[in-house]
Amino acid sequence: MWHKSMTEQFRNTFSPADWWVHPAGPKNLITDVPGVTVGHYTHNNGDTARTGVTAILPHDGDLFDRPVHAASAVLNGFGKSAGLVQLDELGEIETPIILTNTFGVGDCSKALTKRAIRLNPEIGRKMPTVNPLVLECNDGVVNDMQAFHVTEEMVNLAIDRAGTDFDQGTVGAGTGMKTFGFAGGIGSASRRVKTADNTKYHLGALVLSNFGQKSELRVFGKKLSAFNPVVPDAKDKGSIIIVLATDAPLDSRQLGRICKRTGAALGRLGSYWGHQSGDIAVAFSTANSHSRSGQTLYNATRLSESCMNDFLHATVEAVEEAVLNAMWFGRAHPGYTGKTLPELSAFLDQAAAPRG
Repeated sequence: MWHKSMTEQFRNTFSPADWWVHPAGPKNLITDVPGVTVGHYTHNNGDTARTGVTAILPHDGDLFDRPVHAASAVLNGFGKSAGLVQLDELGEIETPIILTNTFGVGDCSKALTKRAIRLNPEIGRKMPTVNPLVLECNDGVVNDMQAFHVTEEMVNLAIDRAGTDFDQGTVGAGTGMKTFGFAGGIGSASRRVKTADNTKYHLGALVLSNFGQKSELRVFGKKLSAFNPVVPDAKDKGSIIIVLATDAPLDSRQLGRICKRTGAALGRLGSYWGHQSGDIAVAFSTANSHSRSGQTLYNATRLSESCMNDFLHATVEAVEEAVLNAMWFGRAHPGYTGKTLPELSAFLDQAAAPRG
């Protein structure tokens, strides 16, 4: 877990061991959910580009033929994502989930559409159209978005590179993102949930984190200013995209319930969902996925509502830790205007150093 690599003083100050309730999965990544994979394409050319693409695949098959149950929650609607309307109408995801910057949504949508057509040549003709799901945050602090760096090829490369191990921080779509004033965009964490009948499930979170006011940041319940009172201020604006995955048999309504709980995680970290912040959560279940083969009925199971509490709690923990991971693994990159976002790890090391 991310806090194992933190300084001793920081660990002792914030006591993370006393903060989490649910155990993490073996990798503490969204890919602890069986079948889920993640891939990045990072575009950092040392000049104007600090951006990229991150792909999340619910399974390795044809998602248009075998979609997964899903839901979303728009906590704060300042965003330009594609695909959320149909997702909520049908309760399904039928393409890989692509994360990128605000101006990259169009090219990413086109790449997903073309990829689906290659697998299903009658899409848009004898078959229904496909609903590409692309979610975005604004990385314009260090990336020149007007250069339109993101391409269709980057989307395909990110999908083709997807696996169960992946980097966090300033990589892929998170390359140019800012979180509570620090560098860091991609973060992930997972939790294991055991129901009353001893059935074990996984719940994982991946965030594209680009939000927060530094002076309001809370780590394990304590303000960062309690650890280092010299904390410059800035307004809470930006965005966060939260993707949740589980192998528990949750239907779209239940997945919508866990999406809404992500707001509690942002509040624990110190966010108030500021103006010009697009805070969006998407959740899917790998259970009960079925082929669109024309069958009238399909068999499915569903988790009892009496078991939901642990999943709601695990969601808050996984999202909170995923955001902290995004900052912990973030690395400073000078932007196209010369501005550099600082590293949380370096900030903490400096704060922990003895003062003369």
